[in-house]
Amino acid sequence: MLYTNDAYTPHEAEIVEFIKDHHDIFTIRLKFTDPELDSKYSFRPGQFNMIYFYGVGEVAISIVNDRDHQKGRFEHTIQVVGRVTKGMMKLQTGDKVGVRGPFGTSWPMAEAKGKDVVIVTGGLGNAPLVAATEEVLQNRNQYGKLRVIHGIKSQDWLIYQDMYERWHNSPDTKVMMATSAEDPVDNGKWEWKKGFVTAYIPELDIDFANSVVMTVGPEPMMLAVAKEFIKAGAKPDNVFVSLERSMKCAIGHCGHCQLGSQFICKDGAVYPYPACEKLLAVKGL
Repeated sequence: MLYTNDAYTPHEAEIVEFIKDHHDIFTIRLKFTDPELDSKYSFRPGQFNMIYFYGVGEVAISIVNDRDHQKGRFEHTIQVVGRVTKGMMKLQTGDKVGVRGPFGTSWPMAEAKGKDVVIVTGGLGNAPLVAATEEVLQNRNQYGKLRVIHGIKSQDWLIYQDMYERWHNSPDTKVMMATSAEDPVDNGKWEWKKGFVTAYIPELDIDFANSVVMTVGPEPMMLAVAKEFIKAGAKPDNVFVSLERSMKCAIGHCGHCQLGSQFICKDGAVYPYPACEKLLAVKGL
């Protein structure tokens, strides 16, 4: 956090760019209005901020790498799912929001060095793994092969197209896409697979025993990804998932995000798969 003794106070940030990604998905690119905060702010891939829409409420949103890699800038890609995010959809460049954070655990970037890295996402689960992917690409000689698999329910839900194209053209990197088998907007031009993201596992050409898998998406998808990669030879401790629950305080006080003994906001949201395997197997928990 910016100030560990002031975890409840949001700090003012200005929207330097508002990007509409989809009819109900948008990205806000931010900078703090306080120059001192602006110069100090940093985050680790996988962490989240609490974004306060003044007068309406606060939501937990994963931090996306700044697309221009500019120091002091950070982004949040947000889908409209309630009254706070519905209101935030009307924000414009120059408007202000409050920011608390960063909070939570992060992706195992140090542990992944020297290993092949597989990023598997579904829906807007690609946003929390942008920073991790960029960190691999910026330190390319420290990691093995990079594979990025992304699943969407239909072709019109694909965001970050320019970024995926750049990644796909990077050394030792491949990007693969999948839509649902019943893609309603199929125009006959889709060159990727239809069906589950796990269908790509046999084509990855990686050393499964020396790989790290990071996955974000619907929990049934993450469960399937974890099980299929372990079956293919990945070590369970090298499979990581990110859990999503209703986070309110972000510091483990309110209990809204509690899952068993875990406070997802404080103990997660990124976990090694064995740490949450039993909890994820309980339907509806």
